[in-house]
Amino acid sequence: MSFSRRQALTMIGGAIAAPSAFGVTRALAQNQNATPLLVQPARAEIMPGFITKGLVSTRPDGPPPVLRMRQGHAFTAHVKNGTEDYTAMHWHGLRIPNDMDGVPYLTQFPIAGGETFDYLYTPPDAGTYWYHPHCMTMEQMARGLTGVLIVEEPENPGFDADIALNFKDFRLGRDGQFIDLWTARGAARTGTFGTVMTANWTVDLVEDAPAGGLVRLRVAATDTARMYRLFLPNATGHVIALDGHPLATPMALPTREEDALPLAAGQRVDVALRMPDGEGEIVEVMSDAPGGPRRMARLRATGSSLHRNLAELEPLPANAISEPDMANARLEEFVFGWSPQGDAPNNGFCGTLGYTFWSINRKPWPGDAATGTGPLATFKRGETAVLRLRNESPNAHPIHLHGLTFRVIASNQRAVSSNWTDTALLQKGETVDVAFVADNPGDWAFHCHVIEHQKTGLAGYIRVL
Repeated sequence: MSFSRRQALTMIGGAIAAPSAFGVTRALAQNQNATPLLVQPARAEIMPGFITKGLVSTRPDGPPPVLRMRQGHAFTAHVKNGTEDYTAMHWHGLRIPNDMDGVPYLTQFPIAGGETFDYLYTPPDAGTYWYHPHCMTMEQMARGLTGVLIVEEPENPGFDADIALNFKDFRLGRDGQFIDLWTARGAARTGTFGTVMTANWTVDLVEDAPAGGLVRLRVAATDTARMYRLFLPNATGHVIALDGHPLATPMALPTREEDALPLAAGQRVDVALRMPDGEGEIVEVMSDAPGGPRRMARLRATGSSLHRNLAELEPLPANAISEPDMANARLEEFVFGWSPQGDAPNNGFCGTLGYTFWSINRKPWPGDAATGTGPLATFKRGETAVLRLRNESPNAHPIHLHGLTFRVIASNQRAVSSNWTDTALLQKGETVDVAFVADNPGDWAFHCHVIEHQKTGLAGYIRVL
């Protein structure tokens, strides 16, 4: 099937007009301060002693870099596609203009091999976020194309070190080469887990930090399926932010496996950590895993002790997010579950797994560039929305909403903390209410971040006029 750029951009609900997205791209083509990101084939030692071929990164021999930008300052990423597949880059958790969101056929045309696209935005919120492709999503993410994105506060919060860990697993065989990236069984259940768990593409990573110093540890779960459960044995610290946004009251740092903090695909956590005083002493960063706890990384104390105290840190400043007007909120309900029998496979131009298993409100997402697919819900700008998310399946679903930030306000199974987030984890049979102000206009993708679920029907979009 062939179609023009303008046709492709209007296929899904007439989301945007082609001149909007491509006019911006042309205007930025001469930007000399852009951060270059070349999506390219890569090779690296993922499994000790073996060089894995067939990776995808923005570097030829390692993971995509940590991108750092400043809150309220313009940023441009000059993304060039050096592969034969289409791609597009999404900036997970950022409240940015819709035409910079990186969702093919909804906000832009996908980037073909040899083509470039300039993403220009000014991040309004400080915190820990990440970036990944939203075209050939399963293929490219499973092969490594995920990176941590940090938006720094205007004022230095006073840490002695800032360490980002990208938790990512890979499906490798005993020879260190890729095996099947997904399975039908996995897609119909919890997703297909990798065989090698890494931090920053390294098994049992070691990072140095000043002895007796204060470390801001940022952990992002960027897998296609795996949920991590984080704990730091015998460490001193507390959790200061979740999914990019500061907590009004810091949480206790989980130091035991039974108290581990769940991090589903797409979620992040910031920890304020005091390093041990003795040079060479270790802080272990652990996750549970099949067969027992797995050490993901070690933080090693170096030099003479700085004798810092966690009480010296000022609270992180809150991001300026509009509070929902609950007295005038509008409720919309969404059911996440199996796809009705007889649905055709999701035959997407940005990658397909060849089958359909999942749905929202019992209607599966029909695929990239499908015609006549309208929004799941439409809100007026400034309207307060409450989304009731009901999981009718026995599997967990981290539900992610692009372009908007919400509070989790209720669950039928557990007490919830009403921190700001962009990804809500629904457990088996759970119903969760989330609330937000629809203050960012556009068509915003809304999907499960287990990518096999997303690519087999559990996806849609929400429109803000």
